[in-house]
Amino acid sequence: MNDERTARGADPDGTTHFGFQQVAEGDKARKVAEVFHSVASRYDLMNDLMSAGLHRAWKAFTIARAGVRPGMKVLDIAAGTGDLARVFAKQAGPTGQVWLTDINDSMLRVGRDRLLDAGVVIPAAVCDAEALPFPDATFDRVTVAFGLRNMTHKDRALAEMARVLRPGGKLLVLEFSRVARPLQPAYDWYSFRILPWLGRKVANDEASYRYLAESIRMHPDQDTLAGMLEAAGLSRVRYFNLTAGVVALHEGIRL
Repeated sequence: MNDERTARGADPDGTTHFGFQQVAEGDKARKVAEVFHSVASRYDLMNDLMSAGLHRAWKAFTIARAGVRPGMKVLDIAAGTGDLARVFAKQAGPTGQVWLTDINDSMLRVGRDRLLDAGVVIPAAVCDAEALPFPDATFDRVTVAFGLRNMTHKDRALAEMARVLRPGGKLLVLEFSRVARPLQPAYDWYSFRILPWLGRKVANDEASYRYLAESIRMHPDQDTLAGMLEAAGLSRVRYFNLTAGVVALHEGIRL
């Protein structure tokens, strides 16, 4: 699964993967949108249940590695309910700027409303990571947490993220990855039995959480994704395996 085709996310015949299905490239964005429209209202609850709260530690590690300082400009892509953006906004302070973005308007509304409830007012925009509406060299940090695997052309999205980074700026990609081999059987059982069951019981949506498990298996492994960051023009690329590789944080610098 970690060949060039999987890494790019699309086949030469104009199809791409949606979980384990092959669909027309033009249909993937719509199908992913349907998934997130469906789960938006229960997204945080399901994250806590699925990961036993570990997603908060994974995000905290990402925030620490980002090292956002006062005055910085930060772009949070596929920002979901705004966990990263909320912290970044406080760290960047009144002299900085943090953008909350997502391709899915349902998720973006949930995130924006959560931030407003917390007293955090930042710009928010529906935008496609494969065609970011920002000038070159705009941001000091670009982050994407649990969003890259849903993008049709991952290579194109990573190139866009690199484009909008300033020289010396850092891209951070937090995503599900390849778990350590001894844990694979138990992880597969949990992914394909428990996740869909939780989706059915809690979110009344078994299919979306089956897609989640499948999309993780179709995502490039750690080394393949590191190579993709380098191909996008980033340097000093490295990754950190978290929870035995259930999740990995990749980072790279634009020189």
